[in-house]
Amino acid sequence: MSSTGTAQRSAVFAEAPAGSDLLAVPTAQRNGILEMMSMRRDPFAFGDERLARFGQVSGLNALGVKMVIAAGPRAADEVLMNRDKAFANGPAWSYFIGPFFNRGIMLLDFDEHRHHRHILQQAFTPSTLKGYMQEMQPMIAERVADLPTGQVKMFDEFKSLTLDVALEVFLGMELPKDQADKINKAFIDTVRAGVAYVRKPVPGGRWWKGLRGRKILEEFFYENIAAKRARETPDLFSVLCHVEGDEGERFTDEDVVNHMIFVLMAAHDTSTITMTQMAYRMAKAPEWQQQAREQSLELNPELGYDDLAKLSVLDLVLKESLRMCPPVPAQPRMAVKDTSVQGFFVPKGSMVTVPQMTNHRDPEFYTNPDIFDPERFTKERKEDKGHRMAWMPFGGGVHKCIGLYFGQMEIKTILHHLLRDYEWSVPDSYEMPMDYSALPVPKDKLPVDLRRR
Repeated sequence: MSSTGTAQRSAVFAEAPAGSDLLAVPTAQRNGILEMMSMRRDPFAFGDERLARFGQVSGLNALGVKMVIAAGPRAADEVLMNRDKAFANGPAWSYFIGPFFNRGIMLLDFDEHRHHRHILQQAFTPSTLKGYMQEMQPMIAERVADLPTGQVKMFDEFKSLTLDVALEVFLGMELPKDQADKINKAFIDTVRAGVAYVRKPVPGGRWWKGLRGRKILEEFFYENIAAKRARETPDLFSVLCHVEGDEGERFTDEDVVNHMIFVLMAAHDTSTITMTQMAYRMAKAPEWQQQAREQSLELNPELGYDDLAKLSVLDLVLKESLRMCPPVPAQPRMAVKDTSVQGFFVPKGSMVTVPQMTNHRDPEFYTNPDIFDPERFTKERKEDKGHRMAWMPFGGGVHKCIGLYFGQMEIKTILHHLLRDYEWSVPDSYEMPMDYSALPVPKDKLPVDLRRR
């Protein structure tokens, strides 16, 4: 073993309390920027290397903070289920995205989070979701029918479409193209800012662009909130303006704006990434594309809410695509008191992250985990049932994604129309190059040969 390897093995995150049975977290001493660059370049190789060197719990210095990586479903269960309330979302996520998604539902904790989520949940009940589906269906059908053919960058097409869906279903308004483009760019800038290396508002830098994007979004929502308060409409913006808790409590204007900015970001970014992965996998495995198409052709062009469950092939492709590339690659938390993970001491004030992207490739739970194999989710194999945190693209615990059913409804509806009307392919040698610097997106925007059927 090299002297560098020995030095890295000998470092510890923090000494365990004397007399305890806890272990000290082994920690890499390499420069934090280099660690982050390695992680973003290839998170799977990075995870494998750390696992081989340190085991499932290890530490690193990154972006100005000391961080514990708690890998594997068992560690994820300890951190995310948070049974003794040792971990908080807000201080962790706020470090990355706080200035840009201030007081979004994911950044609240404990009693305050429970209060806000209880009210917000009323915007995602089955009856409300059915209303959203009625609203989005005609627009999705029209937009998919108007897709270009030939060499098409599917990521860009999906992103444009999901933003339009979000604007119609969540905002209840049609925007001129220049204003929609401005809003879209503001969201992109706010998302990218969270992983900036330079975390100061240097003009032209990611952090500066993120702050500017947040200001644009705030101005947009505050300009429109009075009209939404004035009358009730089916869109999320109006629902949040009028919804009440059990004792009649309502969101303030500030609450509505904060939740709208966060939900709108989460809705269209994560759906775009998921559909891009699904389109890529079905281009590389055309037999799955054809099986999914056959099911869609058995149904009417316009889906009913109950029809979604009949798209079982698409559901398998969705689950396997989310396994191979979850849109949110990790879940950070902050230890709010001295605690432990898997027998390792974690002191108060430590950042702890659950890397679900690499957890989803754990060979203990998945056969040939690097291979696209939707059948692993069939009732016969049930590979995701080995541990409840073996598959967790929507997070877990009380902070599990509040919009997961909306997202799946939107994704299945769009791909249902796409499958009925088009076929698409990529060259046999094509492998989608990924950028993991923020959310996982294709560097080339996934160019496919899109043909009308």
